[in-house]
Order: sequence, then structure tokens, then C-alpha cells
Amino acid sequence: MTLADLRKEYSLAGLKETDLAKDPFRQFDKWFQEAEAAKLTEPNAMTLATASRDGRPSARTVLLKGVDGRGFVFYTNFESRKGRELDGNPQATLVFPWIAIERQVIVSGPVTKVSREEAEAYFHSRPLASQLGAWASQQSTIIAGRS
Repeated sequence: MTLADLRKEYSLAGLKETDLAKDPFRQFDKWFQEAEAAKLTEPNAMTLATASRDGRPSARTVLLKGVDGRGFVFYTNFESRKGRELDGNPQATLVFPWIAIERQVIVSGPVTKVSREEAEAYFHSRPLASQLGAWASQQSTIIAGRS
């Protein structure tokens, strides 16, 4: 068997324009609820694609922490690669790969920071070990080892 042989017939559901909500946030909420109902592992996991100032793309998985009329909310260390890329080129694409239910959602657009108060409230809602890890980690840097 080769990679080219790995093929599946996608037949769970089609997409009809007449079934879509006029408000894209309501549509996303409906689809997110379907992903949760299907018991997908971390349906809020999404690929975040960013690009450097010179257009070099990079992508990684992050977790969606909120969605409202302003957009989709995730948190990151400003000094991480993604943080630096978003500072220099505040455009991004999110991909929710809900493969088990034969659906993916792609969201593209400008990125802005949430308020300091909102970021701090989220940070303090995290378990203490997670807070300590966030403070201690130097995301996107090469480390010599675990010791």
C-alpha cells in the first residue's frame, strides 16, 4: 500500500448554502456543538498559521479559548515565534480539522490582542503549574536538554 492508496469516500454530509446561518459565528457555534456531540478529542484544537514579515509561513496547534462577535480567541506568549510573527504581520489563518465528522473550518483575517485585563483573567484561571510553566518557558527556543 502506498500513500496514494490511502483514500476514503467522504459521504457523511454535504454542504448546502440554504442550510447555512447568515451569521458566520452562529454557523461556527452550530458546527462546534456538532463536533462536541461527536465526542471529538479537543474540538477546540486548531492549527494557527502565521507568517513572518518576509512571508515565511509557520503553523502549530493551539487551543481556542473563546469566540464572540469580535472573533476567535487564543492566548500565546508574545515572545514565542507565533507572538513575534503576529506582531510583525498581524494576519493569521485558523483550521479546525474535524476529520472524524468529515468537516474542517477555515478562518482567516486580522489578529488583535485582547485587553490586558482579559489576558490576565485567563492567565489566573489556569492551574498553578500551568502558570509557572508559562512564566518559566522560553517558547520557540532550542533547549539543550530536559535537565
